[in-house]
Amino acid sequence: MGRVTERRRVVRIRDGVVSSRPDTLVAEEPLEIRLNGKPLAITMRTPGDDFALAVGFLVSEGVLATASDLRNVVYCAGARADGVNTYNVVDVQTAPGVRIPDITLERNVYTTSSCGLCGKASLDAVRTTTRHPIADSPPLRVGPELLASLPDRLRASQRVFDRTGGLHAAALFDEAGELLDVREDVGRHNAVDKLVGRALQGGDLPLSRTVLMVSGRASFELAQKAVMAGVPVLAAVSAPSSLAVDLAAETGLTLVGFLRGSSMNVYAGEDRVVLRAAASQG
Repeated sequence: MGRVTERRRVVRIRDGVVSSRPDTLVAEEPLEIRLNGKPLAITMRTPGDDFALAVGFLVSEGVLATASDLRNVVYCAGARADGVNTYNVVDVQTAPGVRIPDITLERNVYTTSSCGLCGKASLDAVRTTTRHPIADSPPLRVGPELLASLPDRLRASQRVFDRTGGLHAAALFDEAGELLDVREDVGRHNAVDKLVGRALQGGDLPLSRTVLMVSGRASFELAQKAVMAGVPVLAAVSAPSSLAVDLAAETGLTLVGFLRGSSMNVYAGEDRVVLRAAASQG
């Protein structure tokens, strides 16, 4: 099975001094996801938690919603001529009676580590296909102080990043700020899929009392994955996209961006953020 990290020789230049040394890099390999034996998607990912990644991907596609929807996940034979399994092909088998939505299984989607399924869904499609509409009752409430603490806690939990500096991460926190789970991957959307997949496998969907914290920006796809899993709060260290903000407003998702130090921007769902002082106008 592929390793999370690999070693490569690098020429190092420091203050004009040239030397050669091995460097630790994050591994990136393709993963083909099949649904009931039919090829569905290929994503570039960091090996590890492959079953959870595939399951989480199918939650975002509207195929799976509960642990009872899932019959099994297996590795398929790889493509090497010598018959050795590459562990780069996963088949997700749904339980009998699970309805497969129209996701065009023949399209053989290719996703990259940076953008995922670019431009494939509309706001209305996400809002109408999720089986876990955001419904935190009573409403989840988080303070700015708690939100401000999450980036450092996410960074402290990134074990592989410390060795490579080349991984994104996603973490789930409860409303008290306790870390529930964290996953790393070369693709930020893959890290979220791994979290969501593990939650489904553990019978924990919907994630209606959680905060999803992601490294990098909050794209439309990350907002989509949060909504499909029933997450009420998505926070990111960088900027959201306009479509992510529109989706958050449409679905009731609280979206926080530019979460750095004590500063942050709340782009949608500000009712979940506890503000002690009156918001300034401007």
